[in-house]
Amino acid sequence: MDLITKTGAAHDIAAAFIRLNPLDDVLVARQPLPAGLFIEAENLTVAQPIPAGHKVASRALAQGEPLRRYGQIIGFASQPIAAGEHVHVHNVEMGDFSRDYAFGVDRRETPRTQATFQGIVRPSGRVATRNYIGILTSVNCSATVARAIADHFRRDIHPEALAPYPNVDGVVALTHGVGCAVDPKGEALAMLQRTLGGYAVHANFHSVLMIGLGCETNQIDDLLAAQGLQTGHQLRTFTIQGSGGTTKTIASGIAQVKALLAEANQVKREAVSASHLVVGLQCGGSDGYSGITANPALGNAVDRLVAAGGTAILSETPEIYGAEHLLTRRAVSREVGEKLIARIHWWERYCQRMNAELNNNPSAGNKAGGLTTILEKSLGAVAKAGSTNLVDVYQYAEPVRAHGLVFMDSPGYDPVSATGQVASGANLIAFTTGRGSAYGCAPSPSIKLATNQRLFEHQEDDMDVNCGGIADGSTSIEERGAHIFAMMLRIASGERSKSEQHGYGQNEFVPWQIGAIT
Repeated sequence: MDLITKTGAAHDIAAAFIRLNPLDDVLVARQPLPAGLFIEAENLTVAQPIPAGHKVASRALAQGEPLRRYGQIIGFASQPIAAGEHVHVHNVEMGDFSRDYAFGVDRRETPRTQATFQGIVRPSGRVATRNYIGILTSVNCSATVARAIADHFRRDIHPEALAPYPNVDGVVALTHGVGCAVDPKGEALAMLQRTLGGYAVHANFHSVLMIGLGCETNQIDDLLAAQGLQTGHQLRTFTIQGSGGTTKTIASGIAQVKALLAEANQVKREAVSASHLVVGLQCGGSDGYSGITANPALGNAVDRLVAAGGTAILSETPEIYGAEHLLTRRAVSREVGEKLIARIHWWERYCQRMNAELNNNPSAGNKAGGLTTILEKSLGAVAKAGSTNLVDVYQYAEPVRAHGLVFMDSPGYDPVSATGQVASGANLIAFTTGRGSAYGCAPSPSIKLATNQRLFEHQEDDMDVNCGGIADGSTSIEERGAHIFAMMLRIASGERSKSEQHGYGQNEFVPWQIGAIT
């Protein structure tokens, strides 16, 4: 057995570090490594203390030399790095390098399987995983009345309001901070309208009230026309100005919700194919273990979902930067691959215009957890996408029509990204975290996957799945992948996730704000 030794102590080498690829220039610490520790398997002495999840150089590197993890470039040495040194932001920097997009060379057929869950089949044929009544706002000015209407039906405040309607998951108000003082023909308003339109017809809503002020730029009639929607029994619209003020608007909203509850309560769950499951993939509060444990395990679950005919939405474009070539190689066509690269180029121009850098991501928490550059973070993040073909690429909040693995453009900020995924049709969110992100998403339930054992134990009331055992070998990516897929089916069937139990979901609705406010 390989051993690591220090001052006469001996430990199993598996407890010390992880080498992810024979080409790698770094090892990942499984546990805090003390200075002076000798790793016999690598003929390497640790030069200074290495925190868990961080990297130690496995060989000497000259200034300017590329560093590899996962067998891929994650950055360049900003100064000479000796073997055994801590590799992190103090001695690694970004740099340009070419990527071989090799469109479609790795595409392959996915063997088909069958799986089912207990879903709610809407009259349109769309399938829901939850049954809410939603209240949307066209503008921030109507947010207060929307919240007041929803608060009337809160189970923690007025448990009697929904007691006769056990099949209604709740009444939720999804408000935002924009909707006026923007270019009426610009990209920002079109994106907001696309987002609200996607929520207005989301399968997880039995019915929706949309409330405006009345004089905003984002006129409700224009929004509906732009999205090809019409008002009716299950999509009702009104304004504060048209209703005669705040008190009357709240009273009207409460009365309309009451009139819808009995009908909403009549839904029944039935066995449906997993092909109706659309899962948004997220990672937030990532750490050095994310790309080793939870993300690959989620990727394994995604492969199982796609094999069963379902759909997975990968997003967070800045967090695939530097790893996009791994996706283009799996594109079903050159056209799909080029659509992805076009979004990457858009982000490069966007950051230049905003005097920002894509490497502003990773966050402070990501770096504390061991991630050094956006390239490293991206290589771990794309593991969520599993190994099946990339079948299409969508803009933010654009309706997803394809089945299989797709990509939707979004920022890396989780609430904004997940909001777009739900607008695109996601009826479930799977969210990996290493630092302990607390997140939920109405009307679609969110499953939280912990990347490490310590997080799962420390923040267990927020975490649905523990993937930490993958790092120490006590479980496998395949076992956790099967477990996650089974949980997806259970949550889609009505079992409540941890974030739902805590009441997360309303405040996390954050449409992408991209334009100038004038």
